[in-house]
Amino acid sequence: MRKRDHNILTNAASLLICGLLAGVVVAAAAFPAVAMSGLAAKAGADTFGALPKELRMARAPQISYLLAKDGKTPLATMYDENRREAKFDDISPYMRDAIVAAEDHEFYKHNGVDLNGVARAFVNNSSATNDRQGASTLTMQFVRMSIAYSATHPADVIAATEDTSARKLREMRYALQVDKEMSKNEILEAYLNLAAFGNGAYGIYAASQVYFNKPPKDLKIEEAAMLAGLVKAPTSFNPTTESGRPQALARRNYVIDNMAKIGAITEQEAEAAKATELKVKDKRTPNGCVATNKNSWGFFCDYFYRWWMSQETFGSTSYDRERRLKSGGYTIVTTLDTQAQEAADKAVRKAKSVNSKEAVMVAVTEPGTGRVRALAVNRNFKLDNPKNPKNKPHSDPVQRGRNKLGNYPNTVNPLLTGGDGLTGYQGGSVFKIFTIVAALEKGIPLSYTINAPQQFKSEYIISSSSPAACPGTNLYCPTNSNKQPGGVKDMRSAFSASTNTYFVPLQQQVGAENVVDVAKRLGIQFRESEDAKFANNKEAAHQWGAFTLGVSQTTPLEMANAYATLAADGKYCEPIPVQEIRDLDGNKLDVANPRCEKRISTEVARAAVDAARCPVGDNPSGGSCGGSRTAAEGRSIVGKPIAGKSGTTDGDKVASLVAMTKQYAVAGILADPDWPQTNVRMQHKTPDGINWPVFETLRDAMKGKKAINFDPPGRKISEGDQRSIPGVRCLSVEQAKQRLSGAGFQPIVSGSPIASDCPAGSAAGTSPSDRTIKGGIVTIQVSAGGGNNNGGNDNDRRGNGPPNTPGRPGNDRSGG
Repeated sequence: MRKRDHNILTNAASLLICGLLAGVVVAAAAFPAVAMSGLAAKAGADTFGALPKELRMARAPQISYLLAKDGKTPLATMYDENRREAKFDDISPYMRDAIVAAEDHEFYKHNGVDLNGVARAFVNNSSATNDRQGASTLTMQFVRMSIAYSATHPADVIAATEDTSARKLREMRYALQVDKEMSKNEILEAYLNLAAFGNGAYGIYAASQVYFNKPPKDLKIEEAAMLAGLVKAPTSFNPTTESGRPQALARRNYVIDNMAKIGAITEQEAEAAKATELKVKDKRTPNGCVATNKNSWGFFCDYFYRWWMSQETFGSTSYDRERRLKSGGYTIVTTLDTQAQEAADKAVRKAKSVNSKEAVMVAVTEPGTGRVRALAVNRNFKLDNPKNPKNKPHSDPVQRGRNKLGNYPNTVNPLLTGGDGLTGYQGGSVFKIFTIVAALEKGIPLSYTINAPQQFKSEYIISSSSPAACPGTNLYCPTNSNKQPGGVKDMRSAFSASTNTYFVPLQQQVGAENVVDVAKRLGIQFRESEDAKFANNKEAAHQWGAFTLGVSQTTPLEMANAYATLAADGKYCEPIPVQEIRDLDGNKLDVANPRCEKRISTEVARAAVDAARCPVGDNPSGGSCGGSRTAAEGRSIVGKPIAGKSGTTDGDKVASLVAMTKQYAVAGILADPDWPQTNVRMQHKTPDGINWPVFETLRDAMKGKKAINFDPPGRKISEGDQRSIPGVRCLSVEQAKQRLSGAGFQPIVSGSPIASDCPAGSAAGTSPSDRTIKGGIVTIQVSAGGGNNNGGNDNDRRGNGPPNTPGRPGNDRSGG
């Protein structure tokens, strides 16, 4: 506080007189009959002199503002008390004069305690016929509010406000010291920032907004007078109620008359102000995520709130963290990108209405920072009113039979991010990217080939009663979704076609526990208890044969960020909803900085992304995607270089898709959050499927942004150790197999003879014909005779389907 110059004699006199009068006045207030006794005066003076002089002033609760990433667009406000501090120069002179006129005419003349007022109170309170007067100055009122806001215990708040002799003595003693330490303007500014004005408005800034929807610097005479009048009794003088309006008007005019009396305005100005009709806006400041600037932004706001509550930086307990958010007066620039958010909102509602029991959920993250740019779902972010419910019948027949309502169209559940018991949704074949990464880390290149059969007999042990077991065994036997063999595939073509019988043997080769570890490093949290049992036990994870097919639960935000890590060359960044937090003094908090670390090597990440360009219709830097792409329309819709993957679970109960550019990763999941065992088949390519919302969100989020190509992987990780294939033309099939095996390849024999000038039944050639990876598969083409050789090609049928979860008896989940 800034010290002010005071006359020493004046201060001493004030202390002496206040000490003597204090005892008399407070005694008169409580015991009029003994007010004149010398004993009361002496006791008051002694007590007064012993009181502490230093007033501890805590900052009053302040409203926190959430803004979009542009730092301008309002997202939400959070507060316990709607208050924002205003500087003295930002408060209308009329407002400053009005509060003096209403509460303390002598404010600029006394030293914190109005001695004349104390004397008047003594005379008045000595008479049993008069109403009691308190002689409280603006400074004393400020002291009272400061003590209350500085209290750390409810009893201290009561002591600061109850009508007792002790409280009044303490206020006088503190007021004298405050008046020495602070200028009059500083006291007035602090008072106006602390005072309550009713209707949830604390401080002059909030009051100006609530009642007149304007900043306090623009208040007119009649507006300032009305606000000044509210301080005495905000509830009784409430101008927004029928009973309070007449009293508010009378009080306003009383203050205007007093403004003229103290010379703040002229008589003519006073008459004109009193003749002005009393008009108020009653514009309450929205509070919390259920009152965001746009309702659809509530899911992002809720994600921010949950993030804040998880940060120990803001307090050791949840109570401390929430109080700090709602009273700290922070300006929080979130990561919400309005362009991406509006694109996602439009896309999900285009696919399914808010009244649909199926939820279309889309999350957008930024590679390299972890900043969450959008969260959208076809739901209203609001609590359904139990007295007048609007939600539709529950989709689960059992719950519906109990007359339970579903969580649509209204919900505040964290559908996109998980939490509060919501563990997520099966991911499907989007999980196959984890197997690719694990294989690449083991030195297996993208060109690695496997002859993918219609059904693969694995070494994973499951219950012999499981439909996923090979007949008569306890071994896991996955199939392709179309019940057809996949043929010879490398990673790119198998990922493009989502061939299950390629990825299960590949996972078996690299170790399922290593694939699970990749998923963990890329941010999959395994919230569901059964998933966690497998994921957190290396031996159990080793037997998790169906993991590569996406039987584990995840959320759109997790999947978007996992793929974003690969787009960022393997740099994992913790998902974060804020990019800048400043406190009331403008200091920047470090907690908003991205939290990133390298988790995947650059070469492995680039190779995995190269494979991921195939499913969504883009062209990789090397190799072939084969003839089947599960979401081939993606590249043409987005119009920029993209990568990604689609996924389907057993019975099409969940449909998922991830698509990304270098700037954004978008993940979408279509599911029924209320009933995971839904009988609705979730679609991909239909107008109400998941593909269009994801691709359209990415397309519109990318509008106006530069197209950036993905960096190609190195030749070694892409092609591996390439070897020349020996010629086998016109040899017998057995001779051809021996020659190829002797050269270190894995020969297989094609079941479809081709026209050739070699003798029928002999080897007509190989596919590939010149070079392939060391130890790779080489197909022997069998001659049908006929004197012509058209060559051959790989069987490239699509398969992305439904095997069951090994290690979980009776579980019939799959990924596609």
